[in-house]
Amino acid sequence: MDDLRAKLKDKKRVVVKIGSSSLQHSETGDLDYIKMDILVRELCNIRNQGKDVILVTSGAIGCGRKSLHIKLPLTIAQKQACAAIGQARLMTTYQRIFSEYSHQAAQILLTKNTIEAELNRQNAQNTFHELLAMEVIPIVNENDTISTFEVEDVIGDNDTLSAIVTALTGADLLILLSDINGLYTDDPRQNPDAQFIPQVDHITDKLLQMGKASTGSSVGTGGMETKLNAARIATCSGADMVIANGGDVRVIHRIIEGRNYGTIFRANKDENFNFTDFIDNLHH
Repeated sequence: MDDLRAKLKDKKRVVVKIGSSSLQHSETGDLDYIKMDILVRELCNIRNQGKDVILVTSGAIGCGRKSLHIKLPLTIAQKQACAAIGQARLMTTYQRIFSEYSHQAAQILLTKNTIEAELNRQNAQNTFHELLAMEVIPIVNENDTISTFEVEDVIGDNDTLSAIVTALTGADLLILLSDINGLYTDDPRQNPDAQFIPQVDHITDKLLQMGKASTGSSVGTGGMETKLNAARIATCSGADMVIANGGDVRVIHRIIEGRNYGTIFRANKDENFNFTDFIDNLHH
């Protein structure tokens, strides 16, 4: 029997990505405080086990839009303005909840330039290293206020960003919380015959082509294609990755305990893999 899942409990550095649709009430678009509280408790519990944990979170634009009462659709400039307000509100909420569990959280906002420019990338790595050494939990988002890459759908929501953070920090597990149970042969919302895929040992061209046919929720911008691209980055960088449903965020500790949730992708470290080149090639 494959013990890939059983080994997840031994991971030392975990990146968790949560999307907009998992943080908001679907009826109103307002933040779901109960879910955020459970999410923070899960992350603090990972930290209490002596593991490093990093959160990659969406939600800034949606949070700002709700506070300004602006209706969809938004222009790029409106999205950036909403992000400026929403990011502060989102971090205030996170900081308050983390403090209730006696943990420090820190904000790191990244742009495509941070990732591509070597000096900037080294500075970001140093910041992550110091924060984790201080037992602080970094909270990462794309800097939508000054970057149009994510809001124009170029990087692909925070799926790709979370994989980049995984590679940057040498994390050994990435958990992508989505609005779907994992990887399927087709979009299960459109095709009732779509088959669930519990484990992926190698990411093939056939698998990548399959991902191009599916799309994500209307709230986030990342479909299955971006998740498979994230899997390429994470697994080639030496991390296992799990895509699971973020409807119940308590799935995080269940995954780390080795229980059978979501789709697991096996790490296949490639010393020649360069994630900055990979990202550039995605859009040429």
